[in-house]
Amino acid sequence: MGTRITVLYFASLRDAAGRAAEPVETDAADLRGLYAEVQARHALPFPARQLRVAVDGEFSRWDDAPRDGSEVAFIPPVSGG
Repeated sequence: MGTRITVLYFASLRDAAGRAAEPVETDAADLRGLYAEVQARHALPFPARQLRVAVDGEFSRWDDAPRDGSEVAFIPPVSGG
């Protein structure tokens, strides 16, 4: 049985995924692997190296393991003016 989390998508990732959030069950060993899974599922446009990742509202490292019941947010680069 995998780890159950909620994935949150922001900005252009939300547009590409067609949703702001979704429940995911994953066997990924780390957050990079989790992103690879959802990137493939939704054809997300950014490689992980261009994103920030947060778990339960705190910025995290890509090599951290997903924790059951957590919210994982993938945050794309933003530009402003």
